[in-house]
Amino acid sequence: IDLFWHAEPNRTDMDQTEREGTGWFLPFTDGPSNNPHNPAKGVCQQMIESAGRYVWITTPYLILEEDMLDSLCRAAESGVDVRIITPSVPDKWYVHLVTRSHYGRLIAAGVRIFEYTPGFMHAKMIVSDDDHALVGTINFDFRSFYLQYENAVWFCNSPVVPDVKRDYLETLELCREVTWQDWLKRPWLHKVAASGFRLFSTLM
Repeated sequence: IDLFWHAEPNRTDMDQTEREGTGWFLPFTDGPSNNPHNPAKGVCQQMIESAGRYVWITTPYLILEEDMLDSLCRAAESGVDVRIITPSVPDKWYVHLVTRSHYGRLIAAGVRIFEYTPGFMHAKMIVSDDDHALVGTINFDFRSFYLQYENAVWFCNSPVVPDVKRDYLETLELCREVTWQDWLKRPWLHKVAASGFRLFSTLM
């Protein structure tokens, strides 16, 4: 990817592709033609695995492969504050069942799960350690990582990062945390249905 550029303050020779500011900015795209390299998944996974203090995520869909589950769980088990916000009100009920089916393993590892209560939450972003952020169209699911065309911008040491963090904290105030007991109390029909739908998770 050759779109990596650095905006420096007090520059007088900027062209139209640059604007005054600080930090590093990396716009990138992903799609089926990139397989098996998958930069969208790679950037998300690298941000999780390199976080030292916290990594906070919002995603409307949480349909994870084993390696991404492992990355999230390892980060939380190592002491990183891992939080994920998903919708409380789904747009697709069967996808929501599969999303919730992953909560148990994540919560057991120390990941904190929150559901946005006012309605469907469609934001896709990550912020970590006050110095990295990712904002774009990337969902945490198989289709987004492998089958769909996506785009995003990664920010490092940029004034955008605290803005993303502030937005996350404001969204968090409208969320309800899902506890281990909440997950255990799922209706048995939901548990059975989720197990069946997970067989088709790569198509969701």
